[in-house]
Amino acid sequence: MRVARALSIILTAIALTVAVSPSACAQDRTKTVLVHYMPWYASKPVSGEWGWHWTMNRFNPEKTDANGQREIASHDSPLIGPYDSGDDHALECQALLMKFAGLNGVIIDWYGTADFRDYAMIHRNTQRLIAQLKKAGLQFAICYEDQSVKHMVENGHLPKGDEVAEASRSVKWLAENCFGDPAYVTLNGRPILIVFGPQHFSKAQLQTIMSGHLKRPVLFGLPHLAQNAGMDGAFGWPPVTGGREITREAWTAYLKRLHSHDQAISVVFPAFHDIYKEAGLHDSYGSINSRDGKTFTETLALARNSRSQIIQIATWNDYGEGTVIEPTTKYGYRYLEALQTHLASRRTFTADDLRLPVKLYELRNQRSRSPTQLAELQRASDFLFAGKCKEARAVLDAVRRSGESGKGHRFR
Repeated sequence: MRVARALSIILTAIALTVAVSPSACAQDRTKTVLVHYMPWYASKPVSGEWGWHWTMNRFNPEKTDANGQREIASHDSPLIGPYDSGDDHALECQALLMKFAGLNGVIIDWYGTADFRDYAMIHRNTQRLIAQLKKAGLQFAICYEDQSVKHMVENGHLPKGDEVAEASRSVKWLAENCFGDPAYVTLNGRPILIVFGPQHFSKAQLQTIMSGHLKRPVLFGLPHLAQNAGMDGAFGWPPVTGGREITREAWTAYLKRLHSHDQAISVVFPAFHDIYKEAGLHDSYGSINSRDGKTFTETLALARNSRSQIIQIATWNDYGEGTVIEPTTKYGYRYLEALQTHLASRRTFTADDLRLPVKLYELRNQRSRSPTQLAELQRASDFLFAGKCKEARAVLDAVRRSGESGKGHRFR
């Protein structure tokens, strides 16, 4: 669960016309478009149990509805079903979908390296995801959740006074394993690092944590916290607050203020519809209506017209908060197809191509695969990563038609 949405933002009703300027297509080529990713899901078929983010101690994925959909902590469900963030086949599918949608890469939500709660699992899954992203030719960056240290202290896992040392160990790992990676996102030659907040550390503590590295990262914090925390810039997030519905006028005003920062990471979002009240955790943070997809395309247009060099889409897969753009049972490929349409200057793949990674995933997960079929599916995967969709489609169709491809299985 993303904690502390207490965005003390005074939202004013300033209308903003969402028009794409003539130079937007040229800007698309220079902006880095990333999507925020949660690597925290565990499934029973892969990990042996359903993780908290699918259940929130209230929902039971072993239960299915009349359509065969599992009960999960969300108002929607992944098109490929509730997956495991440590499953290479799921990560392969997602990396290919991102590539085909025209994204440049991913900002990974990360809780450090400590073995506490599910942080170690998230850390392992992050490394597996990075491998798939790099295979797809995509970039990556990290969003560090400094609240993780606070929770370790509150639960007696970490002695009070050791917080800076713990965070320094985590940032040291990033410096040694990520910041120098050619696939890591940089700004003016320096790696970027988003801190979600900061929710725990002061400006002085952050300076200590970030010191001593060959390349100090460019730090981004939430707009209302960034300046006091000594951040280099601000990043946006869906501006929910007060448990109420945030109107189009309010969120456009928020985005206008965000884009006025000298250095900002713009934000694009499809909606906000959290499950926290239904899960019995706490009241809803609020909501943002999808407006049948218009919220996404309008926030995308605002980001494309802004001065921001980096755009973050929030999110790929935060099902608990209903900000998902990956294919789902309710909306299908709506948001990825919208990216293909509105980022036309970088389009290489078609809407039909977007269906191929899902077909690959579903075929990989059918039982009774012969060694020949497994080899053919790997060949299809290699074609997809190489961008050879015509060849991959032929291989997948052949496997599907074969006697062991799964009778009665419906492909979307």
